[in-house]
Amino acid sequence: MTYNRETITEKNITLSFEFEQYILEHPEVLEQLPDNAEVVLLPKDDPELYRTNLNAVQKTRQADEAASIVYVEIEALSPPRSRLLNPRLTTRPSMQTTAV
Repeated sequence: MTYNRETITEKNITLSFEFEQYILEHPEVLEQLPDNAEVVLLPKDDPELYRTNLNAVQKTRQADEAASIVYVEIEALSPPRSRLLNPRLTTRPSMQTTAV
């Protein structure tokens, strides 16, 4: 299977968002990144995207050898979780509103 550009973009946006969230929760990781480093996200649970991202940086690397590249290998993303607290199914709402 080969991903199209849209799929690659969507998957990389998700990874980028999750990596940013991780950095917010673990600021010490940000301290380990060199200034002006190019960060390449490599999801080990998605071999095609791993290869695609690696190939893209290798093509770019030939053009700009001076760029500092940091590879972030990611084992997997945990499933998204709901943030709802104690949802309850009902046929009648417990709070009544007044019509305006």
